[in-house]
Amino acid sequence: MAQQKYLHQRPIQNPFTNPFSSSPLSNSSLSNRPISLLSRNGLLLLLALLVILGVFLPWAGSPLFPFPNTLSPSQSKWRDYSLAQAVEFAAKNGTVIVCAVSYAYLPFLNNWLISVSRQKHQDKVLVIAEDYATLYKVNEKWPGHAVLIPPALDSQTAHKFGSQGFFNFTSRRPQHLLQIVELGYSVMYNDVDMVWLQDPFKYLEGRHDAYFMDDMTAIKPLDHSHDLPPPGKKGRPYICSCMIFLRPTSGAKLLMRKWIEELRDQPWSKAKKANDQPGFNWALMKTAHQVDLYLLPQTAFPTGGLYFKNKTWVKETKGKHVIIHNNYIVGFEKKTKRFRDYGLWLVDDHALESPLGKLE
Repeated sequence: MAQQKYLHQRPIQNPFTNPFSSSPLSNSSLSNRPISLLSRNGLLLLLALLVILGVFLPWAGSPLFPFPNTLSPSQSKWRDYSLAQAVEFAAKNGTVIVCAVSYAYLPFLNNWLISVSRQKHQDKVLVIAEDYATLYKVNEKWPGHAVLIPPALDSQTAHKFGSQGFFNFTSRRPQHLLQIVELGYSVMYNDVDMVWLQDPFKYLEGRHDAYFMDDMTAIKPLDHSHDLPPPGKKGRPYICSCMIFLRPTSGAKLLMRKWIEELRDQPWSKAKKANDQPGFNWALMKTAHQVDLYLLPQTAFPTGGLYFKNKTWVKETKGKHVIIHNNYIVGFEKKTKRFRDYGLWLVDDHALESPLGKLE
């Protein structure tokens, strides 16, 4: 009875009582009283609205609402685009030109594309996007010319040479190239910090398995050998993995498989900040007796350490340069400035010559 008496004396809780107030609210006062955004109720309502918008509005890619399942129909199409479909679309006469790009390097992609367009080879370009932001941007501007091979990487980072991110980015390259030659296509790979001054296909003489360029700055004679150069101080040659042309032969496939194997055996670590190029050189040296290799002429395909640092040689070989590589320098800003200094940063005045046009 004592407990029952206590229950009768206890005040009945108004179902509209404000949980943050000690005084109950009536129905009329609740409906007539405006809610301030600065009040606790107002902040709760605002938070609820933001959650609803984030879930139901299809704002994929927005930094505020980065929900992966809210894609537009066109974005969903490219998310399912396979490498086989992309190569079949882009290839011309059995040949495709590929590059691998993350979002931070889209300006360099555009610069390279202008130079490729001037040589009338842009239609056979396929961009291997390393992140979804790049995939959607390129295909929005140039439908069908970008594909992503999962897993996607970080889209906002311009990876520094020697970093683990740079290794993760570049170590995927031989797998991409192997897939393409296994599909039966010839493939030219380019880094996008390159500029074409002439048509490189004119220099792919004969029917060799693999073509590549030297990364040494020492000047070679004009009639130098096209064989794989001898090993250097580190026990391997110094060939650049920035420009490679492969035919769909058993030799080219063997070379790519060996490159993949070398990268697996020598992964990145803090002590050994590896990149993909040493593995490529080990693969070249270890398969040289089984693969028909061809070293491209130095005058046509000079390394950046020669072209940008030996003005005398550049003057003596004027008119013979085909592809210029902006290497032997580290950093997005430094590469851009060097291209500008040498009149090779084309996007400032010639962006409309690129299939992507002006990038905003």
